[in-house]
Amino acid sequence: MRAWSVVRPGPVEGDPLRLVERPVPVPGPDELLVRVRACGVCRTDLHVTEGDLPVRRAGVTPGHEVAGEVAAAGPGADGFSVGDRVGVAWLRRTDGVCAYCARGAENLCPRSRYTGWDADGGYAEYTTVPAGYAYRLPDAVPDVAAAPLLCAGIIGFRALRRTGLPAGGRLGLYGFGGSAHLCAQVALAEGATVHVVTREPAARELARRLGAASAVDLREPPPEPLDAAILFAPAGDLVPVALRALDRGGVLALAGIHRSDVPPLRYETDLFYEKELRSVTANTRADGREFLTLAARYGVRATTHPYPLTEAPRALRDLKAGRFDGAAVLVTDPD
Repeated sequence: MRAWSVVRPGPVEGDPLRLVERPVPVPGPDELLVRVRACGVCRTDLHVTEGDLPVRRAGVTPGHEVAGEVAAAGPGADGFSVGDRVGVAWLRRTDGVCAYCARGAENLCPRSRYTGWDADGGYAEYTTVPAGYAYRLPDAVPDVAAAPLLCAGIIGFRALRRTGLPAGGRLGLYGFGGSAHLCAQVALAEGATVHVVTREPAARELARRLGAASAVDLREPPPEPLDAAILFAPAGDLVPVALRALDRGGVLALAGIHRSDVPPLRYETDLFYEKELRSVTANTRADGREFLTLAARYGVRATTHPYPLTEAPRALRDLKAGRFDGAAVLVTDPD
């Protein structure tokens, strides 16, 4: 099979990825072999490729937003049959016995493992996934549209829940890429007023089309105080900006696995009046199942830009440069 390998982590402009030929992987005990039909291009893939995240598997194949079908099953892999449509997401495995797993916070498991970082992911024609960490995909959502739901959608949903947004509340989204435009659709469906702050004109236009009450440049504040906000952009210098936009008692959630340093905060202007700052770490499988159910119920749809699998480096460069709204998706060649 063909697969992309991070041969030398570094800037995507310098070609850190190489397209290689590898044997089709053999699913281990409790694992499924998945034929990849589509794989979303996530900013975390960019962090893995460029070395922002430390190397965990030399030559790893990135990709953790996989929509595909079961091609084979290893011993003890229950719950799926060959030909079933499945999704593969970021969280690949946890120990299931630590204090965090026991209390339902498996996203905090210190022995958690991740697709496209600890194990080869979906920038390939085949990948594997433990059966207990695979998702059934909604029948009504085709593969290209389903792929971004599996990380961008799930992590945006967890970030939304982390804000504790009250019913009918005012939500600010800082950055409006693959994750934010899916999160916005859930928030709008649940009755929130959504304000978007982003530097990209195309993203602002997408936000308005989806129903955002406002969409402004980073240099402008939202038109009203916010009950909650989510910072999707990986820029730490936006943390105090977003905090200042919160109303009393507001919550700012930081989505994303990597962020530039946060500048010093001023207590009186940034945090006083019981404002809260919360981080978001991965997701639980319960988050994923709930989000996929709600996505089908609310008609959440990703705005997608397909790229052939062979053009993964271009997709990552375009993501880095902000050349598209919504989400890029790698598509494997048809039979």
